[in-house]
Amino acid sequence: MSIYDLTIDELTEYFLKIGEKKYYAKELFSWLYNKRITSFSDATNIKKETRERLSKDFTISNIEIVTVEKAKDVRKYLFKLRDGEHIEAVLMNHDYGNSLCISSQVGCNMGCKFCESGRRKKVRNLATGEMVEQILKVENESDLRISHVVIMGIGEPFDNYDNICNFIRIINHLKGLNIGARHITVSTCGLVPKILEFSEFPYQVNLAISLHAPNDKLRGEIMPIAKAYPLKDLINAIKIYLEKTNRRVTFEYIMLAGVNDSVDNALELVHLLKGINCYVNLIPYNETEALQYKRSNPLTIAKFYDILKKNNITVTIRREFGGTISAACGQLRSKKEEI
Repeated sequence: MSIYDLTIDELTEYFLKIGEKKYYAKELFSWLYNKRITSFSDATNIKKETRERLSKDFTISNIEIVTVEKAKDVRKYLFKLRDGEHIEAVLMNHDYGNSLCISSQVGCNMGCKFCESGRRKKVRNLATGEMVEQILKVENESDLRISHVVIMGIGEPFDNYDNICNFIRIINHLKGLNIGARHITVSTCGLVPKILEFSEFPYQVNLAISLHAPNDKLRGEIMPIAKAYPLKDLINAIKIYLEKTNRRVTFEYIMLAGVNDSVDNALELVHLLKGINCYVNLIPYNETEALQYKRSNPLTIAKFYDILKKNNITVTIRREFGGTISAACGQLRSKKEEI
């Protein structure tokens, strides 16, 4: 088991269970996340016998960087896990800080037709520590402080709900990575029961919904999850979430040429979201050789944007990163494993 799997409360329970002082949990958190030790023997204010016990009970490094692709303001990382599987993370440099998009699963079972990750099925969930280590490894390689985290890489985060919640607890903790809750975003394709459960999660993190279509027919054609949770149920869950959290929701909308980018689609989207405390993030599609979808042209995206804007929908067009690298989610992993 990875030491990074444990929240500070779980680590406190561990030390009490083995007959040690509970304050060791805070001390070890400081060693792990502030001093960034790579061996338990380096935690010198914890007695030797306890450090030896930690070495027997836990591992301290479980992922390694295999490849880094770099372009202006972006780095894409391919990691190898202990079982030989691969995942990805993307570091983006913004004027407000450094944002890391991490993976939550090896593969994905949601099957979104336009998504490279969904093309290759889920192998397993990532452990909490495997998500934490993505941040640690990237900070070490880049020599940059990660200020924002987006759980929007390979996988459906709410299909790995408990580990995601523990991940947030660890990286938000003052003695952990101390990343502000409002700088953490969780993205879901629309698992309605988990959205409702997440409305009770006592951290002010951001929620993003991968919407990508303004009606059930079109959404069902490109996102199988829509058949289980139609838009009526999804929007109702969002309204409950908003009522309980008072946190604005983001709707992600990938612009697919000739699929979901028409004037009628834009007007449908306006009707769907009217009165909801949200903003829409229009995303230029990253094309891959394995999938037939193409990105909407800039004029089409601009027209779509204008329709939403004129109808008082807060909307942005996502800044593009990584046009010269394997930018699509899951693309670097696919290249590695399909050679």
